Amino acid sequence: MNILIFEKKPIKMKLHRPLTFALSMFVLFSFEIFAQEGYQPTAENLENREWFQDAKYGLFVHWGVYSILGGGGDTSIAEWIMNQKKIPIEQYEKLPGFFNPTAFDPAQWVSMVKKAGMKYITITSKHHDGFAMYDSKISDYNIVDATPYRKDVIGMLKEECDRQGIKLFFYHSQLDWHHPDYYPRGRTGQDYTGRSESGDWDAYIDYMNAQLTELLTQYGEIGGVWFDGLWDKPDADWRLEETYSLIHELQPGALLGSNHHQMPYPGEDFMMFERDLPGENSMGFNNTGISEDVPLEMCETMNGSWGFNIVDQNYKPVKTLIHTMVRAAGYGANFLLNTGPMPNGQIQPENVDTLMAIGQWLETYGESVYGTRSGPVKPAEWGATTRKGNTVYVHVLNHEGGTIEIPGYKPKLKSAIFLDDESEVNIKKTKDGLIISVPKEKLKPVDTVIVLTLK
Repeated sequence: MNILIFEKKPIKMKLHRPLTFALSMFVLFSFEIFAQEGYQPTAENLENREWFQDAKYGLFVHWGVYSILGGGGDTSIAEWIMNQKKIPIEQYEKLPGFFNPTAFDPAQWVSMVKKAGMKYITITSKHHDGFAMYDSKISDYNIVDATPYRKDVIGMLKEECDRQGIKLFFYHSQLDWHHPDYYPRGRTGQDYTGRSESGDWDAYIDYMNAQLTELLTQYGEIGGVWFDGLWDKPDADWRLEETYSLIHELQPGALLGSNHHQMPYPGEDFMMFERDLPGENSMGFNNTGISEDVPLEMCETMNGSWGFNIVDQNYKPVKTLIHTMVRAAGYGANFLLNTGPMPNGQIQPENVDTLMAIGQWLETYGESVYGTRSGPVKPAEWGATTRKGNTVYVHVLNHEGGTIEIPGYKPKLKSAIFLDDESEVNIKKTKDGLIISVPKEKLKPVDTVIVLTLK
């Protein structure tokens, strides 16, 4: 057996109050407004919004040193293990010394994403534990300086995404359980961490913006930034005007979103919903409003955890995930499906199997999802509708066969066929709407797709 001996160096936070030159250009004065008031997206940004809405399907990746612990034997969300198990910083800092993902193969990852029918990847550049998964010059607490692996997985993945035509987005946590200047403490990461009860909040925002500057200047053009964690201190002065201006200045085409569970703030380019369809709030923290001004996206897990969890085998059926994707598309929203890679850098085989099955379904039915917008009929128990030009796709998801009544929808139809075999669909127009006849023998195991061509 070969044993790798790795000398762990003390973690140094290289930036507290000083700013990089690139960042200092945007720090002109202290803003009191909450976000980027008066923001006008560039033509490139608007074009990317259209691309985003056409893409419809992406891979969410939660990967970090927390994956080593695999959830700690609990079935709850594994990337929160530092907070859930109340692991002090001094002890948690030992984890990077064990993180050596030698099986990480970015070409394999991106090829899998393409085969699954996905168009983009959103990966954790830094989660709530404060550990950077890229080559940060601002702090040694990163995968290059603090692990035996010593490689920039974000940079490697970005190069492969560029080669294979997949856009890369960065998830970035505004919340930080590790940084000494994240003070006053928020709702999480409090006295167990071992941090002194003091700190400079502005110094922390400077640090966060400096790391964002690195991410926005080291890897070429990116898809966007997916923020999370503002809910930890909702009333704090996050200096969003400054941060949002920084992002839009350095990457005018990048799409910016924040998982703050509210309607979009000025300066945000898309609205997200965590484990809920737009307008729903089964999780108890999502906003039930739906923005009509920016693209929408919902994210979901394959089991119960975002990060790798070795005991959580409660995987959602492929059919359930496809139904969620279709219903999301019915609201005009993208579907961002998550995987938590294992600590060795490989994607769980169970997740790969699920992604391949969804990809196979999309090979036949993708036209009813990609490039579509919300359908003329709001998703209902029986299914959903999507729209593309003068074509409407009716997705029959939960039905035993017979007739489906769609009240209030009275289009002028040119034709109505089943997508699979192009056979004619019997449709009756009434004063109240449409009645679609779906014989039981025509029902498909996952989704019976009917194509309505309008005059």
